Parts: sequence; C-alpha cells; structure tokens
Amino acid sequence: MARPKKKLNILLIEPNYSNKYPPIGLMKIASYHRSRGHNVVFYKGDLRAFVIERILRTLHQNCTKMRLKQLKFSICLLLVCLLLQGCDMFEAHPYDAQVRGETGINARSASRIAQQTEGKDTIRFAFISDTQRWYDETKKAVSDINRRQDIDFVIHGGDLSDFGATHELEMQRDILLRLRQPWVALLGNHDCLGTGESVHQRIFGPSNSYFIAGRVLFVCLNTNCMEYDYSEPVPDFGFLEHVITSVPDSIMHTVVAMPVPPFDLEFHNTVARVFQAYLHQLPGLLCCIYGHGHRYAVDDLFDDGILYLQTPCIDKRGYLVFTLTPDGYEHQLVAF
Repeated sequence: MARPKKKLNILLIEPNYSNKYPPIGLMKIASYHRSRGHNVVFYKGDLRAFVIERILRTLHQNCTKMRLKQLKFSICLLLVCLLLQGCDMFEAHPYDAQVRGETGINARSASRIAQQTEGKDTIRFAFISDTQRWYDETKKAVSDINRRQDIDFVIHGGDLSDFGATHELEMQRDILLRLRQPWVALLGNHDCLGTGESVHQRIFGPSNSYFIAGRVLFVCLNTNCMEYDYSEPVPDFGFLEHVITSVPDSIMHTVVAMPVPPFDLEFHNTVARVFQAYLHQLPGLLCCIYGHGHRYAVDDLFDDGILYLQTPCIDKRGYLVFTLTPDGYEHQLVAF
C-alpha cells in the first residue's frame, strides 16, 4: 500500500535587500509546492525577525495553555531576539496575500451589466488587457474609456500583474475602479505567480465565470494551462458543460473571453480542437477575444469562421471596442 503523501511546511526567506519584487526562483518554488497542497510561507528579512514574529504569535495564541517554564523560556528567547534585531524589523512581503480594499468585483459588475443592458439590442463593450506595471498607461486608458458615452461595460483580459504580487493587483484594481462603467477581470498567466491566483480570485472572483448582457452570453475562461501542470482542469470542460446546459432560451449570441488562445505555448494544445468543439455548442458563437500576446491580431485559428481577436497590451496605447447587434458584431481598434 502506498504511503499517504506528507503535507510539508515550507519556509522561503528572501534577504532584506532593497528590491521591488521577489526572485523568480522563489515564486516558482512556491507555485510548485502550493499546487501539491503544501503550506508555503514567504518572509522577507532577517531570520531573527521571523522567529520573533512566530514567538509573538505563539504567545498570543497559547499563553493560557503554556506551563510557566515554557512561558519563561519563550519570553527570554523573544527578548534576546529583540536585542539582536535592532530597528526596521518588519516589512510587508509582496506575497503576503492580505488583501486591502474592495473584493468580489466581478460578481457585482455582472449584476450591474445584466441590469443596465436588459432589453437592449445593441451592446457595446471595451476590451483591454495586459496592463501589468504600466500604471500610467492604464490610467490614460481609463480616462479615454470614461470620455466615451457609448460603452456599456469593460472586460480586462488578464495580466493585471507581472509577478502576481498582492500590491500589483491592488494598484491595478484601484485604477480600474475609476471606470464609470462596470468591469470584470480575467486571470492572466502572470497573475498565477506566487500567491497571485488566490489574491486575484479574492479581489475579482472565480477564474471561470459567465454573465449576460442583453441577449448575449459572455463566457470568461481560465486558459493558463501551463501554470497548472495538469494539477487542475484547465480549460475546465466541466464548467463549459455546465454553461452549455444552463443557458437561458432567450440568449441569441455568445462571446468567449480568455487570456491565452489555442495553439499558444501556454495552452494544452492536445485538446485545442476539443476546446473549439465545446465552444461551438454555445448559442450563436460570435467570436473569441484574448490578450497575452501584446499586439493586435485577428485570426481564424480553426478555419471555421470563428475569429480570435487579440487586443494589444496597454503599453501600445490601444484597446478594442466591440459593437454587438442581433445580426452580428463589429470591432474597432482604438488608439489613445
């Protein structure tokens, strides 16, 4: 009989030098072990500071249960560490995963979109993507979209962060909250690094979701296959089956949004044609939209008449605007 796998407790310590982001090696180690259910703790700074933090936490949680001898020893150890440590003891780690500010954005936006587009025959939305680290350009894009009076909502195609750091996702969220229109954000492959996926899901919502605008179904999928190493179903055909069997009869068309398209290196291309077959079961499939490649592109990837349209990264100072009608759709590349 095989032994049950032991759940490991792993401590990753980064030296307390001046830098904005943690080493890529630590991020990959953390992602690998978290995908296998292990407990991973990040800490930036001196090991003594980490020991102090843990002693304080243990004292706070267990002081009433500890024997006097144990309590004296812990307090003495804490005092020694404090004497050795000096000033500037603690610094918030980029992967602390403690979200500050608004959460659950996608669900609230989906509700607003459904309410504001109910009964409309013409739907117009903006599609932006890959805003990581380009904060000034993102602000300008938000201002440009706000300037327009014809946009019903905005979809972000993912990669709000470059390293999956909590503060990156929070900063992008705070910029996008300036949009006058409701907006939803997909999970990009860069957002999966470190603790990025869990933070992204808390701020925005599940990595697979859908919403309705007028009589159009919008399906938002996680296609960051390489980031999961087959540990999770990506793309999730079970989710697609649920959507296909749950669509209201009133839906005329479908638009599918994803971060990574089929035949990209990040996609599990052994199931690319199966993936497309599932999409064809959605009512009135119009097109598929994605980001990831940082450039504008339009391709009929499967030679079946369904176009895959890629919006440029925000650094290219452009985004796509789609106009949907009962007869089909048009799109425009907007420069700002």
